[in-house]
Amino acid sequence: MSGTAPMLQAQPPLGIVPSVAKQGPNRNADRPARVDDVHRIAASMPHVKRLEGPKGNPIYQVGGKSFVFFRTPQPDAADPSTGERYPDVIMLWVESEGDKLALIQDDSSPFFTTPHFDGHLSVLVRGSRLGEIGLAELTELIQDAWLARASKTRAAAWLAAHHVEGA
Repeated sequence: MSGTAPMLQAQPPLGIVPSVAKQGPNRNADRPARVDDVHRIAASMPHVKRLEGPKGNPIYQVGGKSFVFFRTPQPDAADPSTGERYPDVIMLWVESEGDKLALIQDDSSPFFTTPHFDGHLSVLVRGSRLGEIGLAELTELIQDAWLARASKTRAAAWLAAHHVEGA
């Protein structure tokens, strides 16, 4: 599906913050993120197609490259106490290993990785833990995931349209 992203503004140093998050006093502009926000934000990026994996799991792609991927339960992402596979793991692409490390280095962070993803430019997050980050951070992460996977031409056009410096 193809769509037009809402107008966004750069806000250093945090990056891109959505204008769709209500700004102003007492508006709870940065409410806790939810799984439905992942779908809405990913689908709002331009030139995006939503596919379904073999087990019906949503996959968002730009130019045939996945940038948000809802994983099926896998043995590498399981409860350490029970061994039960997590049913709600979402994979987000990142631009660099440095970006990945910045997200996963804090043990209290909801972001993680597994040995299966060593060397892979992505992070994992459980849907049940998305509320530990705000809507603005989730929006920035998904936009960055899209930018990491979109063609240089599409990424440059999107950055220019959203007045992001350094584009």
